[in-house]
Amino acid sequence: MNKAKRYHPLLLLFDFGKLIKNNFILLLLLFVVNAGSHSRMIIYGRYLLCIGFGAAIVYHFLKWFTHKYTIDDRAFHLYKGIFSKTVRTVPFSKIQNINRHTSLFHRIFHVTSIRFETGISGDESAVTFEVVSLEEAERMVGIANREDRNMDLPEEAGEKEYSSRVVHFKPTKRDVLKASFTSLSPLAIIPLFFSFYSNVDDLFDIESRTEGILSDISGSWWIVTGITFFVVIVAVIFGMARTFLKYGKYEISSDEERIFITKGIIEETSFFISKHKVQAIEIEQSILKRLFGLAEVKLTSAGSLDLDGEKLEMNSLYPFLPVDRAYGIITEILPEYEVTQEMKQLPGKSLWVRLFTPSWIWMIATAVLFFWRPEIFGVKLAWWILSAILLGLIIIVRWMDFLHTKYILNDRFIQLQSGFFTTSFFLSKRDKVIEINVSRNPFQKWLGLATIATINRSKPVQYNEIKNVPSDFAGDFYKWYMGRRKEIKVE
Repeated sequence: MNKAKRYHPLLLLFDFGKLIKNNFILLLLLFVVNAGSHSRMIIYGRYLLCIGFGAAIVYHFLKWFTHKYTIDDRAFHLYKGIFSKTVRTVPFSKIQNINRHTSLFHRIFHVTSIRFETGISGDESAVTFEVVSLEEAERMVGIANREDRNMDLPEEAGEKEYSSRVVHFKPTKRDVLKASFTSLSPLAIIPLFFSFYSNVDDLFDIESRTEGILSDISGSWWIVTGITFFVVIVAVIFGMARTFLKYGKYEISSDEERIFITKGIIEETSFFISKHKVQAIEIEQSILKRLFGLAEVKLTSAGSLDLDGEKLEMNSLYPFLPVDRAYGIITEILPEYEVTQEMKQLPGKSLWVRLFTPSWIWMIATAVLFFWRPEIFGVKLAWWILSAILLGLIIIVRWMDFLHTKYILNDRFIQLQSGFFTTSFFLSKRDKVIEINVSRNPFQKWLGLATIATINRSKPVQYNEIKNVPSDFAGDFYKWYMGRRKEIKVE
């Protein structure tokens, strides 16, 4: 086994930066806002914060000094513990996907972070290197790839493989503009503004100081109109800038074995997954995206994904792909996946089941309206009118959801589609479905209907369900899944 090595020394600076970031408001309050204060609470707070910082720095140094790792041809070996030592071994065969994140800190020091996701549940489901040199990151990826493909490739093969990649999608300026509106990015400025205002108000008590000014402004309609127009312009510009920084440098590419996704202008994130480890494909469209003719293609894998501090279980190719391009990319990247355009509609009796299923939302709302009897814009309406309007909306939504629900079995593939506010199209191969469920309640049995469901490997497992399909199709669905025995391969 290779000699164990310590993590990159810049990890100490990286951890110290996170410590400053997490305690920035406290530092500002104790050492800037109350710099001249002689209050015992402030003084003791400074001492406690300094002691806490000192203890944290000592802990991170001891952690860096004692924690080590080695890499051989088959696995990561991680040595942890300051006083009590433990060794954790993670075979490369368990790695489901790999992602890299290069923040501004990493760019300045020419390093990166890399995360190897496994299909294992729990806190240690991934092997993470928060700071690692670019050369070491490439070496890790190269070794993991050799194990993934059972090939003895030279470590320098990574550069040669890049030239074999096929680029499938790069967003144009028009695509980014569409994305800025369909993602509702301009609205993101609202919580940021209120968070900033709340923090500043806690420090300087803005409300009491500007009370008279605010009342004068609110009394002038033209000032309010001008401020509203200015806020809208700022929100739009902010949304476009935010979307550009996130999706302006986006690229979807692939080679024979893997799918690659890179994004980010200032902070760059890259992700790749082996094609044979894709468990399913999902295409989602919200109402707003349907109006703009856009869709989001997601890949399901057994490992979770951590990008930009967000835990994602589905690995999105791009959230704002043109619909036609979305289906085309699936064929290009995963040619063994076959998409069937014509799908079966639910039978008419399934609609009646949906319409006559009790709605808890309507019943609770009706009870509230009966006792509250509200007035709307000064007009007192009968409670039963509002209840009837709500019931009508629920019926319309259920009817539209019925029209958007479709299904089909196509040789080794299953396609399921459901949803109205957000339409979800699901496609999976038979050998990637780990479990199915067919159920019938007495009412469904009387009408000749059933509920079918599929389960795919993910964290947590991905569950897809279609209610009230014909019983004959449920039987075909069960027989279809039994054919999996001839295709299943042990990874």
